[in-house]
Amino acid sequence: MTDPTTVRVENPLSTALFLSTFGVPVLPLRAGKVPFGNCRNCTSNACGGRPNMKTPGPCACPLPCHGWAAATTDPDTVNSAGWERAWREAAAVAYHPGGAGVTVVDLDNPQAIAWAREALPATRTVPTTRGEHWIYRGAMPSANAVRPGVDIKSTMAYARWLGPGTGTMTALPDVVRDLLVKTPAAPRPVAVAVSIPVGGGRCPHRSPAYLARGITMAEQRITEAAAAVHATVYQTFLAVLSTHGRCGCLTGAHTERLFAAARAKGETARHCADAWANALTALGL
Repeated sequence: MTDPTTVRVENPLSTALFLSTFGVPVLPLRAGKVPFGNCRNCTSNACGGRPNMKTPGPCACPLPCHGWAAATTDPDTVNSAGWERAWREAAAVAYHPGGAGVTVVDLDNPQAIAWAREALPATRTVPTTRGEHWIYRGAMPSANAVRPGVDIKSTMAYARWLGPGTGTMTALPDVVRDLLVKTPAAPRPVAVAVSIPVGGGRCPHRSPAYLARGITMAEQRITEAAAAVHATVYQTFLAVLSTHGRCGCLTGAHTERLFAAARAKGETARHCADAWANALTALGL
């Protein structure tokens, strides 16, 4: 995000036009810090937008619909007739931090600010009504209440533009990314107590070579995923558990290998634990 440190504006529209020239995706906010709702044609995402605005749909509505997904860097759109009424009623300007390549750590009270000063590296800060925005260079998923008085606003979210702030913007640190991993649950035990197969047969999966080959193939499938990593991890866990989950041949070392492969692709420990638990549930384990 280019640093618009010399911004001098008089109203929301001129603010938005100025920011858009720096590649900052902007949108108008109504009183109460909320975006303008979908128009009649886009109500309930009938236009093709995704439910709850989790991802922008293909809608090309000329109005500022779909919340954060309406944010744009196109000055012609910002200054279009379709947005004119919204700007007349706008109380503030918002921007899409993730679209601008930044993350906003929203500190909502003095206690949260005190924590940030102890725990986070210094970066650009912007005063807010009740606290401060700490802005880091780099995008990440957004989340509310990652700790008391602290929200993360980046991808698929909006933040109010409250001025350029002060200080030098620094790179997004791991300590902020890790705020989304809330004490991940330990992987559930894989060795499942089940009855001996009828006839007293020995589990065929206890062959070290058979099991080792299966785990290696699972690691490879995760490692080679070029897209849809979440789905690939879950499907791989499901496949491993469907083959080996009922006989007790898996160990903690095997799950650690699978989790490590998933983490190397960007999955968090919490996502790994959730995917494993969901796979267990789907198989009735």
